[in-house]
Amino acid sequence: MTEITEKAGKLPNAAERFVLHWGDMGAQWGVNRSISQIHALLYLSERPRTAEDIAAVLGLARSNVSTSIRQLVGWNLIRRVPVKGDRREHFEAETDVWEIAMRIAAIRKEREIDPAVETLKACVADAESDPKLHPVARKRLNDMLAFVETLDRWYMQMLTVPKPKLAALIRLGTRIVGLIPFTKQK
Repeated sequence: MTEITEKAGKLPNAAERFVLHWGDMGAQWGVNRSISQIHALLYLSERPRTAEDIAAVLGLARSNVSTSIRQLVGWNLIRRVPVKGDRREHFEAETDVWEIAMRIAAIRKEREIDPAVETLKACVADAESDPKLHPVARKRLNDMLAFVETLDRWYMQMLTVPKPKLAALIRLGTRIVGLIPFTKQK
């Protein structure tokens, strides 16, 4: 990206398309569009950027950029970096896509899976002592808790798998099923 296109607020087409799409994807996942666009811009940037620079390139309010940067730093998706001769804060994004995915998964787990497990545990405990609750509802609550706890355990196990092995596992896709022994179901 050249200084001329950045100062004009215009990104190269591929970069602009990525930034806009990442913003849309973030919005689909419940993340503020501006946060996602800032993350995308920093991910593509070849050098650290200031909040003022980010605001100018993306056409966002400086206050919006500051708030978004705080959240991205809190999620450990971007970091402050010193730039020699410049007292302003500069930011750069994590560029390892596996690391980004792991950090986003950790955030999602903390925000979604952990509260779901706690709520389902409370619901199951309440269901056990509620004579008015139909046994079908009680069973379904237990099934849902077991499923979410299984996902939670799987996530925790995947954290221990080295990235190259995890990548190989994902590339196997459905072929991995052939490695798992199955018994005939009646």
